[in-house]
Amino acid sequence: MESNFTFDGLRVTAFESRRAKEIEKLISYHGGIPRIAPSMREIPIAEPKEAFKFAQELFDNRYDVLILMTGVGTRALAKALKTKYPLDELVAAIKEVTTVARGPKPARALRELGLKPDVIVPEPNTWREILKTLDDNLDVKGKSVAVQEYGVSNGEFLEELSKRGASVKAVPIYRWGLPEDIVPLKKAIYSIIDNGEDVLLFTSSQQIRHLLQVADREGLLEELKKGLKQTILASIGPATTETLKGFGLSADYEPDSPKMGNLIRETARRGNNLLKRKKIAYENGVNTNGWNRIEMVWDHRSEETRKEITQNSIFMKACRKEKTDYTPIWLMRQAGRFMREYRELRGKISFMELCKTPELEAEVTISAVDRLGVDAAIIFSDILLIVESLGIDLEFSNGEGPRIKRPVRSAKAVARLTDFDPESLKFVYDGIKITRRALDPQIALIGFAGAPFTVASYVIEGRGSRNYENAKGLMYRDPKAWNDLMQKLTHATQLYLNRQIESGADAIQLFDSWVGCLSPHDYKEFVLPHVKTLIDGIKDDVPVILFGTGTSSLLELIKESESHVIGLDWRVDIDKAWELLGSKVAVQGNLDPVTLFANPEEIKKRARFILDKVDGRPGHIFNLGHGVLPRTPVDNVLALIDFVHAYSDRKHIL
Repeated sequence: MESNFTFDGLRVTAFESRRAKEIEKLISYHGGIPRIAPSMREIPIAEPKEAFKFAQELFDNRYDVLILMTGVGTRALAKALKTKYPLDELVAAIKEVTTVARGPKPARALRELGLKPDVIVPEPNTWREILKTLDDNLDVKGKSVAVQEYGVSNGEFLEELSKRGASVKAVPIYRWGLPEDIVPLKKAIYSIIDNGEDVLLFTSSQQIRHLLQVADREGLLEELKKGLKQTILASIGPATTETLKGFGLSADYEPDSPKMGNLIRETARRGNNLLKRKKIAYENGVNTNGWNRIEMVWDHRSEETRKEITQNSIFMKACRKEKTDYTPIWLMRQAGRFMREYRELRGKISFMELCKTPELEAEVTISAVDRLGVDAAIIFSDILLIVESLGIDLEFSNGEGPRIKRPVRSAKAVARLTDFDPESLKFVYDGIKITRRALDPQIALIGFAGAPFTVASYVIEGRGSRNYENAKGLMYRDPKAWNDLMQKLTHATQLYLNRQIESGADAIQLFDSWVGCLSPHDYKEFVLPHVKTLIDGIKDDVPVILFGTGTSSLLELIKESESHVIGLDWRVDIDKAWELLGSKVAVQGNLDPVTLFANPEEIKKRARFILDKVDGRPGHIFNLGHGVLPRTPVDNVLALIDFVHAYSDRKHIL
């Protein structure tokens, strides 16, 4: 198995100036061959007239808010003003205004002056976070706002402040210039052109501008851009990523938290994988400058050959209970709200728009694989989309989840349901086709649907439920209506899943998240026959994973479903559950999702406990006992995945 922990000998160039030694050590520590090519320096403005004017107006109580953008700029401003005004008077004047620090660095610089910032802008500390923080905490309408600028003026930010009714004054204190010695930068450019670099680390937007500026000055801009097509571009945060986009380039990796250590560590973790993908894409004619994930072309081999590669992937082998080199892992809701990429996209469009736009479904699905390094992808969708094609009105509202406008609670309501038209979910099939084409053939793609009981409960209850009184009530009161509804859902789901398989899904998961509310007797009478019918109608060569929560009392019945893999929640011991299920099935699970809020050592301890119980037995797929929770720290998810891969690899070798 490829190392997930180091650059493993990749050639890594950084353009940092002030922290050059630190970044060089970090690259070496993570197994990279470092090149440091300083690209910029801060040049104080010789006669900071605007800063002096700002100070005088500050003393005259002309300002309400002071926004400090950088630690360097805050210190430079104080240093310049001290040449003309007493420091204690300056500090006293600043105390009279509301100070806003763009992250920890300007906050630290303020504390050095004996001042405590009134507002600290959270990560990723872009100007958009400043605006959001102001909108949430400080109404600037009618207020006079001074902005300590750095490098170049951010006209867009100043304009947005003005739109909010603020009177805005920019206070420039330094500008960015090229380093006095640009020979290292030139050498880096020539090395990139000659494909001598594997990874470029950008820790600020200005580094990108200066790299391209020097290349242009040397007449090498086009050659440099060609070289960048086969080099990983790692961006420290959103502002730097936006700058890359502005020059027609794409960030291949951006960490969740905009810190230098995170950038290096996470890029080291995924660097070899991302570089391999980018070089293959380039060789297959993809313009990898300004590209996105769904444009990936892995090879021009036949579909049959690619399918054979996928069938021999570690995930598919585990589904078939074949021996694997290590334990495969994927996570339910791995493309969910805990991922920055998902949150950014959802900030622009609604959940239903995302689900119904094939290109975006694919992008979200693949981004989770690229970021996390899991062994299987699961198409981004929702279990309730199928009900719309049955004539049931569905809506998703922020904070409340899915709602059925007219719940189905009688035989008449069941009879009114329309016949399922598989074409009504064409956007899901198209999303699967795009994903399967752009996804690494070594990574299996899971299609999914809700199991009939869970979907039936939703359409009867109308929303989430604690006791399922309406669903169980119909089941007990009118078994015929219940069975009619279950038959309709079973038939529709069978058609739906087979179309997903035809579109490129390699395996199927049935989510029966609510079935644990049933007694064994009720499950056997009202649910199991429909589940068996559904699974029996799925194409024979495609593994089916049946997952439910709270199912410890149902396991001996669930094994009768003929599902190839049984998903377990965290409420059962995996080894005892597997004994009940028998030797014919593979097992998926079963870490408590809340464990991912613990520290990394505790996460590893609990993952080790599960792996030790399984003891290398073929047919185990590591997963959570339910989906990743929205506020889960990404770093903890990465720690879990890396540990499962590394620890299970050693166990299999032993």
